[in-house]
Amino acid sequence: MRKIVLKLDLHDDKAKQKALKTVATLPGIDSIAMDMKTRQMIVIGPVDPVDIVSKLRKFWPTTEMLMVGPSKEPEKKEEPKKEEGKPEEGKKEEGKKEEGKAAEGKKEEGKKEEGKKEEEKKQPPDGMVELIKAYKQMQQYQQAQQMQQYQQAQQMPRYYYPAHTTSMEENPNACVIL
Repeated sequence: MRKIVLKLDLHDDKAKQKALKTVATLPGIDSIAMDMKTRQMIVIGPVDPVDIVSKLRKFWPTTEMLMVGPSKEPEKKEEPKKEEGKPEEGKKEEGKKEEGKAAEGKKEEGKKEEGKKEEEKKQPPDGMVELIKAYKQMQQYQQAQQMQQYQQAQQMPRYYYPAHTTSMEENPNACVIL
């Protein structure tokens, strides 16, 4: 998945709708968003950015590609805040924490065992697993075949033959005035 950010020179909602419709005709687009304040269009999907820009430049020649990147932003990890207390209270809390950790460890073990039992219940029978794997492989094969057909169609040259013309000698009804 790609996130493509484009800059368009749009002034009204009518042009915005036309731009959205133009981009929506391309295959492989998951979502399209338009920010009229910054005049930016955000397109998400496994589509070629060059195709989008070339399609938009037919109507808006000043279309610019600002960014192409992954669709999901990396998650930021926040560090937990540490609270500082009085030293005497800290010693008492440490003893309580150790007791609490032992009790939590027992609870976690019980949860793990319950989780394993639930996972065993969720798993389908052995014959069904094989069918699911075979079905997924079949889907992947069909998608690969469709992609090959699409790529072959894109690579095939298009020949344009001129209209068939006949000469005066081939047509007995032809008349030539000199």
